[in-house]
Amino acid sequence: MDSLTTVAVIFSYVLSLLRISMALDTIIVNQPITDGETITSAGGSFELGFFNPGNSKNRYLGIWYKKASKKPVVWVANRESPLTDSSGVLKVTQPGILVLVNGTNGILWNSTSSRSAQDPNAQLLDSGNLIMRNGNDSDPENSLWQSFDYPCDTLLPGMKFGWNRVTGLDRHLSSWRSADDPSKGNFTYGIDLSGFPQLLLKNGLAVAFRPGPWNGIRFSGIPQLTINPVYSYEFVSNEKEIYFMYHLVNSSVVMRNVLTPDGYSRRFTWTDQKNEWSLYSTAQRDDCDTYAICGVNGICKINESPKCECMKGFRPKIQSNWDMADWSNGCIRSTRLDCQKGDGFEKYSGVKLPDTQSSWFNESMNLKECASLCLSNCSCTAYANSDIRGAGSGCLLWFGGLIDIRDFTQNGQEFYVRMAASELGMDFSFSYLRNINLIQIS
Repeated sequence: MDSLTTVAVIFSYVLSLLRISMALDTIIVNQPITDGETITSAGGSFELGFFNPGNSKNRYLGIWYKKASKKPVVWVANRESPLTDSSGVLKVTQPGILVLVNGTNGILWNSTSSRSAQDPNAQLLDSGNLIMRNGNDSDPENSLWQSFDYPCDTLLPGMKFGWNRVTGLDRHLSSWRSADDPSKGNFTYGIDLSGFPQLLLKNGLAVAFRPGPWNGIRFSGIPQLTINPVYSYEFVSNEKEIYFMYHLVNSSVVMRNVLTPDGYSRRFTWTDQKNEWSLYSTAQRDDCDTYAICGVNGICKINESPKCECMKGFRPKIQSNWDMADWSNGCIRSTRLDCQKGDGFEKYSGVKLPDTQSSWFNESMNLKECASLCLSNCSCTAYANSDIRGAGSGCLLWFGGLIDIRDFTQNGQEFYVRMAASELGMDFSFSYLRNINLIQIS
């Protein structure tokens, strides 16, 4: 073998080693990933490649857990455009865009980017985030595109769950159609911005479950969300973005939050000893978590029978239906409000706040100012602090019927429902707070 041939062989060998090295967690221009090839995050936590879900023969590009023996898929690129064979190719194009093509070079899926890159490459991070980056900049905040901005059915630690108010990007979950089909199912889960922001889980356009608004400590309808040794969490709301995020306290814990095909938000942890994914918690706990189960102006009490009752000063709209355990029509006032003669408020403690889709809020007001503002508006039906930390702050007002209220044995909060003066038996010669938790503002 002459020296020139030797150099060529060595050069080819070095290039092959470089390709293997680059392919561990990164895809570069002119080095695509084909069906049968994968890349793995640097710490070995996640893997990206092609797969077929359940009993389906269709092929998809996805990201799944690498270390666990049972490897649930956490993200799918072409969930609406499956491959029917193994001809799929994922490649990085020079402008800095990921493109998934089939055997005839038809585009099944592609990422987006608002700017071009000089040296684009796609890297799978050990968080499970696939980022399109410029050169060696691995900061997701500087990425051209990232899979964490386009979640499927799984919320991973470090993912933002909510809105970028500037760009209008809505990071929400959407269920798989079935275990064999990762296309978008019937259920979605995200932050609703109409009225005071709150979490809503929907079945199509209908609300199925309402974890409620953030109250400074937790979501109003998830009392079990408390400080714990497994994960921490935060809620950020400012003029640029609003989102929820959780982080693992112990990096050895493997956790995922999934919106299942049947519409449940469930948190799982991987247990090596059992070699299985164990259910850590479920957002929906019982019948009272069914949206509006007691109808308008009704309150659900899971430990009582029947579980639904009308709030004080209200009666069933259709008594015969109520007697047959059909509470869907809710309750109406026993005595009409009379804004001119004066109304008052009934205080409820330890509850999930009503649906805030038709609410108004001001985060700088105190509770006394909030009460006065509600009383001065004849359409206002209830008020509460928007933030319960410390002595409480902020003002949240409701207008019209009060929907989806439930009683909690712990970690609930207070709100005040407008009542006719005669229902409260009030003396208008002064303002007072009585021992039976009635409040009237002059």
